[in-house]
Amino acid sequence: MPRIVSARVIITSPGRNFVTLKIECDDGTTGVGDATLNGRELAVAAYLTEHVIPCLIGRDAHRIEDIWQYLYKGAYWRRGPVTMSAIAAVDTALWDIKGKLAGLPVYQLLGGAAREGVMVYGHANGVSIEDTVAVARDYQQQGYKAIRIQCGVPGMASTYGVSKDRYFYEPADADLPTENVWSTSKYLRVVPELFAAAREALGWDVHLLHDVHHRLTPIEAGRLGKDLEPYRPFWLEDATPAENQDGFRLIRQHTTTPLAVGEIFNSIWDAKHLIENQLIDYIRATVVHAGGITHLRRIAALADLYQVRTGCHGATDLSPVCMAAALHFDLSVPNFGVQEYMRHTPETDAVFPHAYSFADGMMHPGDAPGLGVDIDEELAAGYEYSRAFLPVNRLEDGTLWSW
Repeated sequence: MPRIVSARVIITSPGRNFVTLKIECDDGTTGVGDATLNGRELAVAAYLTEHVIPCLIGRDAHRIEDIWQYLYKGAYWRRGPVTMSAIAAVDTALWDIKGKLAGLPVYQLLGGAAREGVMVYGHANGVSIEDTVAVARDYQQQGYKAIRIQCGVPGMASTYGVSKDRYFYEPADADLPTENVWSTSKYLRVVPELFAAAREALGWDVHLLHDVHHRLTPIEAGRLGKDLEPYRPFWLEDATPAENQDGFRLIRQHTTTPLAVGEIFNSIWDAKHLIENQLIDYIRATVVHAGGITHLRRIAALADLYQVRTGCHGATDLSPVCMAAALHFDLSVPNFGVQEYMRHTPETDAVFPHAYSFADGMMHPGDAPGLGVDIDEELAAGYEYSRAFLPVNRLEDGTLWSW
């Protein structure tokens, strides 16, 4: 049996911060897991270093489920993004090790491929509707079958999802939180116009998605969903904060636009009510923030009972290690829906060499044993950690609002 002999946390910042756990066994086999929590990276790094790694030494690396339960139940203090991101890093690294020892890609250990590839969506954004549509057309020409569209809001200096670069978007942009200004009324006027223009330009053979990013009340979200119905959006994401989950019931009463939520969820308990009451259509929990491959499979299995599909978060705050793990998960689960795919910078791709690939709107994790991804530690050492916070939002009168 492979015994864990060492584990270490690697922090690197090739354009943005990443936290990676690397576990080594007595036979020299290593595995990697993503532990990045955007804007709170060092909290997870400390949790791993001080409270998790000492408990791993000497354990059988094959006993993934037992180690997961040990770290979850044994800590007494359960759940939360820091704890679950740390557990996810361990879990992901152990699946990597198991695949390498078996000589198989991880998706084969999860039951094999349930589809030929994983449909992904790209991010089209622009300052104006015209800019966004032009970028979306570019994505369509690259073969994307699903595209998220976001545009600037007239009268607002900045808007979520809109960046200076059409391919790379990093909202964690400052040593202290940037304060943005938000206007719901201005936003609600422009989004239907964006969808109308996109449908006219792109046609009906491409899926269009949109991220509200928790900024509307349930009734406002219901109104937007209804306004967008003629354009058949694939989904409306994070339409309202999910702490009051019955708010989604109110949205359901007013629109048939599909709803997606869950990128900030970290356990099955966050999603249970929404799934069991069929208040959402897509669950967006991630490998890194929801306890790893082991726990995300539980969430997917529950969702499958209620015809809720997966749509995992895949922004650039998740490293290529997490992207690789997500693709193995996506390829294997029966109720896969779509996978978010934001391209990493060339610097990040160099630090994290990987086997996954994109072609014709689909991705595949590759067939290398394990996850098919690693970290170049020498290259990583050249990119020092730099503190970066996500922004905060205020209404035009100064009231703090959801970002």
